[in-house]
Amino acid sequence: MTVEIKHSLHFVTVVDETHPIGMQLINLEESMRKILLESMLKELLAPMIQPAIDEINAGGSYAILKVAE
Repeated sequence: MTVEIKHSLHFVTVVDETHPIGMQLINLEESMRKILLESMLKELLAPMIQPAIDEINAGGSYAILKVAE
């Protein structure tokens, strides 16, 4: 039997409000900004950290780390 325990890391994105793309991002609703930034971060970071996760999990006897969907 397994149980999933959700946890998170928090990131902060610093936006240049004078940049045209930064302005577009700031003008989105907060919920949309969060969805957009989280999906981009996951898309960019998950493939890069997967080898480290695999290495951590190789010796796992009681818990396995996964990137949540």
